[in-house]
Amino acid sequence: MLNAIYIIWLREIKKFGRDRSRLISSIVQPLIWLLLFGTGLGAAFGKVGDLQYIQFMFPGILVMTILFSSMFSAISIIWDRQFGFLKEMLVAPISRTSIAIGKSIGGASKSTIQGMIILIFSPLLGINLTLTKFIMVVPLMFFIAFTISGIGIIIAARMESFEGFNLIINFIIMPMFLLSGAIFPISNLPSWLSVVVNINPLSYGVDIMRWVMTGVSERGPALDLTILSMVCIITTSVSVYLFSKGK
Repeated sequence: MLNAIYIIWLREIKKFGRDRSRLISSIVQPLIWLLLFGTGLGAAFGKVGDLQYIQFMFPGILVMTILFSSMFSAISIIWDRQFGFLKEMLVAPISRTSIAIGKSIGGASKSTIQGMIILIFSPLLGINLTLTKFIMVVPLMFFIAFTISGIGIIIAARMESFEGFNLIINFIIMPMFLLSGAIFPISNLPSWLSVVVNINPLSYGVDIMRWVMTGVSERGPALDLTILSMVCIITTSVSVYLFSKGK
């Protein structure tokens, strides 16, 4: 099983390495967000607590990079289905569970690589990236990416077309990001909006990422990690189940 997971992971990484346009766009998009929204909203917000607005926003942009990359990495399942490669994998003497987990780890690895590239810019924004922070941030990025990849696989497991997948992903991805606390503080929100933010698993990823990078947390890292772990178990279990029952 481990060998099958490794082979599927390696295939995803090789495909990612050859797709330079995707790599470049995944780097440029967060930088545009930082430049436009960080500068524009920074002028309106000023400081958030003790942080400059762009420092407050940076961990959210980091998680946004992971969110987009992890979600869209699941589209490889539809590619494989469309071109018949998925059928070849399904008839191979390997379990479907190993295919689903290999896809999730592959998607998480690609997202983590993109996140690490964005992480390079943190000292330019006045965020002190120590070795300890780096050692904490990288596994955290992978953990968040693995959790989100599970959501992508849940959607892709039963989808037959790219159009349908993109429609659903775009319907989900922007509300998840905008309501995660990535670009504004979640304290002092209206009660109905607080409920929506609290059921958004990405908001816990943003909060713990902000705590690791800046020391600021609105919920506490223990709660963030507990909720994320529960969501990770659920998304992984459901994605493996749906993929195992798919065609």
